[in-house]
Amino acid sequence: MQRLTASCLLLVLAASAAYSAVILDNGAPIGWSHTAAQISDLPLQEGIVTPDPWNFLHRMSLYRLMIANTDSFMGSMGAGATESPLWGLPLQFGWMQTSGRLADPTGATTCGLASGDTMCISPQSWWGCVNHFVSVLPFLSAAQQGFFGQGVQVQMQGSDATVGYCTTYAECATSYPDVMTQWDAFFQGLKASTDSPLPENEKKDSILGLYWAAHMASLNAASACSAKQTFYSAPEVNFASSWLSSADYVSAANFQSSLEKSVTFLTPLPGRILQETDQAPNIADMTQEENHTLTVFSWMKNMNTALGGSLVRMWRSAMCSVTTREKGKEMLEQLLLNPAFATSSFLSIITGMATSC
Repeated sequence: MQRLTASCLLLVLAASAAYSAVILDNGAPIGWSHTAAQISDLPLQEGIVTPDPWNFLHRMSLYRLMIANTDSFMGSMGAGATESPLWGLPLQFGWMQTSGRLADPTGATTCGLASGDTMCISPQSWWGCVNHFVSVLPFLSAAQQGFFGQGVQVQMQGSDATVGYCTTYAECATSYPDVMTQWDAFFQGLKASTDSPLPENEKKDSILGLYWAAHMASLNAASACSAKQTFYSAPEVNFASSWLSSADYVSAANFQSSLEKSVTFLTPLPGRILQETDQAPNIADMTQEENHTLTVFSWMKNMNTALGGSLVRMWRSAMCSVTTREKGKEMLEQLLLNPAFATSSFLSIITGMATSC
């Protein structure tokens, strides 16, 4: 894969220089065509697969391999080749890269910067740390469950700078047992779904439920990254916190994070790291959509805090059936993408839905 680094370097440099974050490259996640198409494309040492999770292409390869090797179990998601909920992960990862969020926030190195190694993911990056939990850990689980072939062993590369990040299934299972249990349940559930007698819509909802349970377990475990937030401005930390909080709503609705749907929700995310002077919805060098998204994310988190956490609890209560979860997905789309949809409407509708369950 190293022979591909130079060409992909130019691609990412161009993407990073754009006005706002780039989500797609020729209809696929950033750098997708330069990633490993099969497990044998990754480094191998003494019969053990050894990806470098601190290299952008290697970590993106983890996603490509997971999607490719689980796709045959995703028939209930739809007929297209990009309907798997796993597509949301590489798209989000690409946004982190092109918006500069994977670079070293301390300024001590040029890791991830245009003036340094743009393929580098800094171990000091809060965003890169959180992403570790939704890339490396599920990949190790998928390998353990045999999705890359029976007996395939994986050990992530590490260095003195990455001490504290687990590198094998056994290490991750010891450090984060709930996370690995949930990802194991997801991958096992995929295999079991092929023989399930459930109707396709219920099978789909069940798989999405397992996926989001694992995803949320990873995000909860990513509290281990909290100390790295000290390297960022207050507006960026507030955005990061509200971004994490938004997962409570998306997960409860069993959102199908296909490629197309994920692009819709990721495109209006802020295309650069927020600075101390940034205050949405009046950030001059950001689009109306970016300003709106920042405002809504902040409102959702602040409102839930003001209500003592009851907004999230009401939302979870309202998402009590396949039907209400479908309505919930439509409401989230309206709230995040339609500036005319009032936040007060969102609150009143949630209250009514929760009482009807």
